[in-house]
Amino acid sequence: MLLVNILGAIVVVAIALFVLYQLHAHDQLTAEKWAPMVDVDTWRYYLLVGLQNTLVAAAYSIVLAVVFGLLFGVGRLSSSRIVRWTCGVIVEFFRAVPVLIMMIGGWIFCAQVLRVSPDLSPLLGVVIGLTLYNGSVIAELVRSGVHGLPSGQREAALAIGMTRGQSIRSIELPQALMAMLPALVSQFVVVLKDSALGAIITFNELLRMARLVGSDAPFPILQAFFVVAVVYIVLNAVLSWIAGKVARRIGGRTSGRTKPGALKGSVDMAATFGVKKH
Repeated sequence: MLLVNILGAIVVVAIALFVLYQLHAHDQLTAEKWAPMVDVDTWRYYLLVGLQNTLVAAAYSIVLAVVFGLLFGVGRLSSSRIVRWTCGVIVEFFRAVPVLIMMIGGWIFCAQVLRVSPDLSPLLGVVIGLTLYNGSVIAELVRSGVHGLPSGQREAALAIGMTRGQSIRSIELPQALMAMLPALVSQFVVVLKDSALGAIITFNELLRMARLVGSDAPFPILQAFFVVAVVYIVLNAVLSWIAGKVARRIGGRTSGRTKPGALKGSVDMAATFGVKKH
């Protein structure tokens, strides 16, 4: 195993040296090409503007996608067949449609039907597309997360007089959210990265603003993309760190897994969540 790691490190270093050599051979490491990336005006008028727009679109989309996912995810667990089928059709439809098409559709709808300002309609289009697609994915995560819990907890909740809805809200859903937190963070990262598709509908997100930097002589397009890649890596790392902090903070407020049929443990857990026996 140690030998494999050493060989892997040698390969990575060799590739990095080869890339650096090619960049040097094509004059991509000159100070002239990198100077715009440390220029104050570049960050003030291009990169920071794009970063702000990206964060705003991602923040709105994440919040709305979580709300959408929770509502329709719980709806897919409803005891009502009509509610369950309706939520299922909506979720599967928006999961199947490419997010770019939904962005374009939302942009056209806001601009042509709602007559929204041209400055605002691209942002709304991005938020609509990201919310519908990622909200549908989160809804499926909620459904599968609840179904993945031991059945003994659901049975115990029904045994003490709780309704199916009370069992989901008070016992099953909090544990499912903890179990699916890694997948949820991954979906947040997808939201952040997919906001770059907004460039197609003239949304001035980070990647589009980097292209505008690259349109000026001496055309530092490669350097601009490198800086943007570093910014995205930092943002995703910060997002993962925040999610880890939240998981540790709320981890002690939810119970661990319960063995199937362990009625007493589930009843005690119901009391922990403040659910009274009927």
